[in-house]
Amino acid sequence: MSEDTPLKFRSIWISDVHLGTSGCQADYLLDFLKHTDCEYLYLVGDIIDGWALKRNWYWKQSHNDVIQKVLRKARKGTHVTYVPGNHDEGARQFLGLMFGDIRIEDEVIHTTADGRRFLVLHGDKFDGVVQCAKWLAIVGDRLYGFTLKLNHWFNRARARLGLGYWSLSQYLKLKVKTAVSFVGKFEEAVAAEARHLNLDGVICGHIHKAEMRDIGGILYCNDGDWVESLTALVEHASGELEIVTWQKFYTEQQTVPAAATPTATNPVGIAA
Repeated sequence: MSEDTPLKFRSIWISDVHLGTSGCQADYLLDFLKHTDCEYLYLVGDIIDGWALKRNWYWKQSHNDVIQKVLRKARKGTHVTYVPGNHDEGARQFLGLMFGDIRIEDEVIHTTADGRRFLVLHGDKFDGVVQCAKWLAIVGDRLYGFTLKLNHWFNRARARLGLGYWSLSQYLKLKVKTAVSFVGKFEEAVAAEARHLNLDGVICGHIHKAEMRDIGGILYCNDGDWVESLTALVEHASGELEIVTWQKFYTEQQTVPAAATPTATNPVGIAA
């Protein structure tokens, strides 16, 4: 597969990229953007980590490349919508405006090809820690950053052993009961908002946990992140929604012959 024959989707949602941090997997995301094409691209918050950049400036060329690639897609006709999150909340002062062919909105409603209507928002307003005790959220963010640094060195050691990427921070979160409880409550709260608006579902980010499941008749979709899970939510031409795990595809494409490259209707790395 090459950039000349990209995987084609109707819509793509990505969030929690955290450009400006050492934990950002910008190279993986750039590879994803190079090898996919879509009509609608949604940036669902925490694309640039303003919290981290205020503490310590960290910006690699690959972070520039990601931004330039998104801007290039917008110039070529992709409808790009940027929904800021809590880490890039500074962009919320520009809601309703256009920036380099990119529309900035607090939340939007997306209609799929099969007619379903989804609320698209980052999700931080349903996080009680962020809304009611921002100082605690910032402390937690710093601890999370420390875990990601450990994760970086851990994966360098795995690479020397010929092993693939594995997220230590994601593993730890899934093992902590309070974190699991928080995730469940967050998902239910976001789904309730979509139900209140008489919509069919909701698409969000924020908690770094890719998920698609029915919650009381509402299809809850979380596109994950590009720090731990390396995932995106995609819509096929039919309106079907899927979660693509790009890390798996990125690894496999190094060895799969071009003739065996999957098409957009049969992508590799799909999680239920």
